[in-house]
Amino acid sequence: MKNKEYISFIKMIEYIDKAIKYTAGYTFESFCKDNKTIDATVFVVSQIGELVKNISDETMNKYNNIEWKMIKGLRNRIVHDYEGISLKSVWYVVNNDIIELRKDIQTILEKEKNNE
Repeated sequence: MKNKEYISFIKMIEYIDKAIKYTAGYTFESFCKDNKTIDATVFVVSQIGELVKNISDETMNKYNNIEWKMIKGLRNRIVHDYEGISLKSVWYVVNNDIIELRKDIQTILEKEKNNE
């Protein structure tokens, strides 16, 4: 694994942890009423998608259980249509998909470290 990919995976985990921290203790209803939390959460989710650009096609193919295109697609929707973002979708991603993504990234880092 290239150093840039490794760093990107570490940063993804950091952003995932921030998204989880920012939304901890919230219900969907309370999340929707807190603009600062919405902005912070949506920003870190978009950053995860931005970091996917640093992952090689080889690595994406090797770990094709991860929905790389979907992650990049969400980032593109956030960046190009921020006002049109579905808060329900963001909430679902942060409370379901992102937790799985963290586990998958951690697995990648462990496998790649063992392959060195």
